[in-house]
Amino acid sequence: MDHILHAADAALRTLFVAPRASRSCPTLPASPDGPLSDAERQLAGALMRVNHVGEVCAQALYSAQALAARRPGQPNEALARQLDAAGREEADHLAWTRQRLDELGARPSLLNPLWYAGAFGLGLLAGRLGPGVSLGFVLETERQVEAHLASHMERLPAGDQASRAIVAQMKDDEARHARQAQSAGATELPLPVKGLMRLAARVMTTVAHRV
Repeated sequence: MDHILHAADAALRTLFVAPRASRSCPTLPASPDGPLSDAERQLAGALMRVNHVGEVCAQALYSAQALAARRPGQPNEALARQLDAAGREEADHLAWTRQRLDELGARPSLLNPLWYAGAFGLGLLAGRLGPGVSLGFVLETERQVEAHLASHMERLPAGDQASRAIVAQMKDDEARHARQAQSAGATELPLPVKGLMRLAARVMTTVAHRV
């Protein structure tokens, strides 16, 4: 029951409480080109909203998978601690992206509760299928997120050094989480499952870009 209450508290904090980072927000020198144009600011805001949604989902996934790892009768505390640690780093990403949204005058996705609920359900399912599959889900998720962030580095306005610094650090962290999952014994997921994950991510990013 304690673990269930902890998961519920994490959901409420993610969705309704201003996030706080344990690490300083990454920075780069300001662009010599001056402030962003209205069109550049709008594009950067949309891309960072998508990234913020990704971090809302990351909180749900790690919380659900840690909860599943602690299920009665078959607890795996080592796995749960690894998931908790990754989730805390992802909480920094959540805070950084929300801060950048505010700076850009953009809002978070109106559908964040829906994104959280869907990701939590997927994480719980993956976690219930065993440690190998749970870690495999982390591995594939982080690989796809890393590729997604790389594409954003190409799409962000050249002068938006603040967003670029955040995305670059996030990309490094996601790659490390993937390596950690692989080292811990992740099972490679079947190709159809990977394809479904990409499709779900494409739907989420397309909608979150606008809503």
